[in-house]
Amino acid sequence: MSNDKKFIRIKKWMPVALWSLDMKVETCAICRNHIMDTCVECQNSRILEDKECTVAWGMCNHAFHSHCISRWLKNKPVCPLDTQTWVYNNLENGDV
Repeated sequence: MSNDKKFIRIKKWMPVALWSLDMKVETCAICRNHIMDTCVECQNSRILEDKECTVAWGMCNHAFHSHCISRWLKNKPVCPLDTQTWVYNNLENGDV
């Protein structure tokens, strides 16, 4: 064909990107949800009230949803996985 007609024309392009933290922990051991998803508490509430479902890291390098570990620590002051005394290393948003 010698015609320069284009058979396909792109009208709109909407790229999508996904990201995730490069970490070995994939699941919150308390609620069993993926660590990058929201925790059970946030899923059950209709509105998050401007609160994010952040990840809390302990000095033992175990990670949990911040809501899950704070609820856990009300009854037991230890890491759910290794029973060491829980000490916050950091939260995903930088708070401790």
